[in-house]
Amino acid sequence: MSGLWAGGGSYQAWVDHLETWADGATTTAGSVSALPDLPVERLPPDAWQRLYVRIGSAVSRRFQSWADGLVTAVAAAPDEFSAGRALTQARAGLREIRATVSHPGLPEEVREKLLASVDAQIRRLQGEIDAQTDAAAPDSSASPWAEARRRTVRDNRLTRVLDEDPAAVAQRPPADWSYDPATARRRVIRD
Repeated sequence: MSGLWAGGGSYQAWVDHLETWADGATTTAGSVSALPDLPVERLPPDAWQRLYVRIGSAVSRRFQSWADGLVTAVAAAPDEFSAGRALTQARAGLREIRATVSHPGLPEEVREKLLASVDAQIRRLQGEIDAQTDAAAPDSSASPWAEARRRTVRDNRLTRVLDEDPAAVAQRPPADWSYDPATARRRVIRD
């Protein structure tokens, strides 16, 4: 055997990454790109089967954690601007999931299947959000809130990430959405 299993090898590097990532660790462009390539011929079929199960489990856990965070953020939003911001910021989590499953170190066939599955979940989730928004108040004339929420959901669709190339997104550093008012400066112009 090659050095595949000595010290864990490529398979173990992926397993370790998937476990920490599934539990909510933030990945960076460097940590994802540091993952080793896994050509089909490097692993026996049973190892690939175990890896598929691990990837699927990690994606499911990450997706559930992401969805729980989104529901909490939107429910806590005091206004439509905050709800829209929560939806927009939630796309960063979807980009990260898409970038992980389409990692160039995975065989092309595996990447395509995983990405298709994740994209289908994103479409299904957007459909559920649309349906729940419509069910909240079927007659928009009866509730101005319902129409405002429909507009917020329509303008901040999660499915926008599907138009992005996950490989290019993986190379970008994570977005920093924090705001520190102490660092904000105002320029005063005197007459």
